Amino acid sequence: MKKALLPDGWTRPRGYANGVAAAGTQVFIAGQIGWDEHGRFPCRDFAGQAAQALRNVLAVLARAGGRPEHLVRMTWYVTDKREYLAARQAVGAAFRELIGDYDIAMSAVQVVALIEDEARVEIEATAVIPAEAG
Repeated sequence: MKKALLPDGWTRPRGYANGVAAAGTQVFIAGQIGWDEHGRFPCRDFAGQAAQALRNVLAVLARAGGRPEHLVRMTWYVTDKREYLAARQAVGAAFRELIGDYDIAMSAVQVVALIEDEARVEIEATAVIPAEAG
């Protein structure tokens, strides 16, 4: 079970939580990019790569016995802030379809480049799987 943390008097943020409290088995997911299980990029655009990176996060999480609702933290590394903002609607739709809830502490950081030249986004994640779920 996880609980989003919202200090008294604060406006609820859109698209993320300020903090999350959870108990259980911690799962730390390395940065996932928009390539498939064969190391190929099925999409070149930001939204397509973000959706694929989210699917990759979920595949690693599933291997640990976790589900999307167990995600508690994500850090998004993007190579172009404007490209990210322009794709926000499509990224939000993919996020809602794949992850479902926004009770996840999230940060987004623009970086100069990612290790894979074709990558537009990289997503790191942390999940906590409650004892009753594992």
